[in-house]
Amino acid sequence: MKSSFLHELVNGLPIQKSSRRYLPDASGKYNKSFAKSKQGKVNSVLTRMNKFSFAHGIREHVRLGPKITDTVKGKLSLGARIIQVGGVEKVFMQLFSVKEGEKLLKASQCYLSTTSGPIAGLLFISTEKVAFCSERSIKITSPNGEVKRIHYKVLIPVVKIKCVNESQNVEKPSQKYIEIVTEDNFDFWFMGFLTYQKAFRCLQQAVSQAQRTELLN
Repeated sequence: MKSSFLHELVNGLPIQKSSRRYLPDASGKYNKSFAKSKQGKVNSVLTRMNKFSFAHGIREHVRLGPKITDTVKGKLSLGARIIQVGGVEKVFMQLFSVKEGEKLLKASQCYLSTTSGPIAGLLFISTEKVAFCSERSIKITSPNGEVKRIHYKVLIPVVKIKCVNESQNVEKPSQKYIEIVTEDNFDFWFMGFLTYQKAFRCLQQAVSQAQRTELLN
């Protein structure tokens, strides 16, 4: 993965420009200057919309954290780890077992909803699995009473995913969620994405590809 993690998070989906036909002016020449001016205004609006969407994603991501200081510490710790290991793809390979030929499609910062509250971490989407790992370690108590610190992990094979759903807060539509439902009817809720639509589309594509592959085999 050549691009940096921050670059990957910030970049939106490319906008496909459709070809346009222009009516000729009185001289019989196509009036492209008007078309270029109009296209420039459209691009300007789209740029502002993308910036607003990303800025809102950051606000939503920070809002879900327990404290702003903890959120910042988590991001700094995550960034340092990514740099130390040598990129997001290597972090993925270090945290989870990777099959031969498996490709990482996307990594997104988000929160996993749990009974104890939202947990900040990285959601990895690959051709084989959807996996989540918390940014910071959490305390757990073993059966013998010993307290340990571990990273909270979730691993869902793509072939076991029944569907991926979009959802939003009825009272606050800007607060969006992604629900993953498995074939054995377990559901996982993710929220606070910096780039929500990009993560959702990538999940859909991964699941669709896995389902097509299953039908062919």
